[in-house]
Amino acid sequence: MKKLFAAFVIAALPTLSFAAGPGIALDKVDIDLTDKAAMQDGARTFANYCMGCHSAQYQRYERVADDLGIPHEVMLENLIFNDAKIGDHMKIGMKPEDGKAWFGAAPPDLTLVARVRGNDWLYTYLRTFYEDPTRPLGANNKVFPNVGMPNVLVGLQGRQYIGCKQVQVVEDGKKQFDPLTGTPITHEACDQLTIEPKTGSLTEAEFDEKIQNLVTFLAYSANPVKLKSQRIGTYVLLYLAFFFVFAYLLKREYWKDVH
Repeated sequence: MKKLFAAFVIAALPTLSFAAGPGIALDKVDIDLTDKAAMQDGARTFANYCMGCHSAQYQRYERVADDLGIPHEVMLENLIFNDAKIGDHMKIGMKPEDGKAWFGAAPPDLTLVARVRGNDWLYTYLRTFYEDPTRPLGANNKVFPNVGMPNVLVGLQGRQYIGCKQVQVVEDGKKQFDPLTGTPITHEACDQLTIEPKTGSLTEAEFDEKIQNLVTFLAYSANPVKLKSQRIGTYVLLYLAFFFVFAYLLKREYWKDVH
């Protein structure tokens, strides 16, 4: 019984590490695991901005390089910043006890985060950091209130704030207009994010694409054999369909004289 309970706790750890706050509408993101260019860009972003604190210890640099079409020498020169070898797991030097002391909790491994939280959650989470001087690290997040990590992507996105502004009323997915004047019906919403102009190196569209590529890489990392599994599954279904025809004909041949 104790072993079963321990196994349950271990399985639940990733979910507990990424527990979200009050539910908000998640932004949808399209992930294409055949787009190697997107995953290469996502791997670069992950190595440069995430691996200071987060590992991907169930992945190997060599596997990532081979799957994404990155030459080993390019991987070693541009995406590995420690003394790791190409065949090593993607671990970091930060000790869990140091991470807990600095951030309140050890930063979780991100190898399987896309499976645990989902692509839409990750995409929305990474885009909804905002400045909050009341937080120890100066940042908060709409998806994960009181998050214990800084906004490491602020240099790309720019300084983002949360505040009040007039937004158009939407009901059942349709924007509402005044039936007499035709003007949009608005209300004041105080949970709106606004980016301070010219404080980030990327435009809003460029940043969204950068995050989409990062989520694509994390989705690949969570299940590197997904495309292969789907391909094998297709072959299996075709084989079963082909086999069914012959099985049916054989059955009919055996039973045709049975009355």
